[in-house]
Amino acid sequence: DVQLQASGGGLVQAGGSLRLSCEASGFTFDDYAIGWFRQAPGKEREGVACIGHRDGRTFYDSSLQGRFTISNDNAKNTVYLQMNSLKPEDTGVYFCAAANSVVGFFATTTDFLSWGQGTQVTVSS
Repeated sequence: DVQLQASGGGLVQAGGSLRLSCEASGFTFDDYAIGWFRQAPGKEREGVACIGHRDGRTFYDSSLQGRFTISNDNAKNTVYLQMNSLKPEDTGVYFCAAANSVVGFFATTTDFLSWGQGTQVTVSS
């Protein structure tokens, strides 16, 4: 079974940085994508960024690109989300998920292979 382990959340002041990690295991193929979602209290889940395991192709929520950077270390089977210039509105639970492709990763109809357990990010003003 595909399993994802998210980590790296925490409490940071506005303007600070955090790096989230999503360690993947159980894949028997290499053509897949891993991405990040977040959910703030009282709000719907929203897509943040995703990356293809094989080709490294990335997609971002347009409002976050420039502050957030997704990357992967295939040797460690880990995807990272570097978050800079954090704002209080970035507060929420961040989840990583795996799907077959970056194409349509954030579509509501996507069938995800697995979800990580979520990691809390809190940005204080």
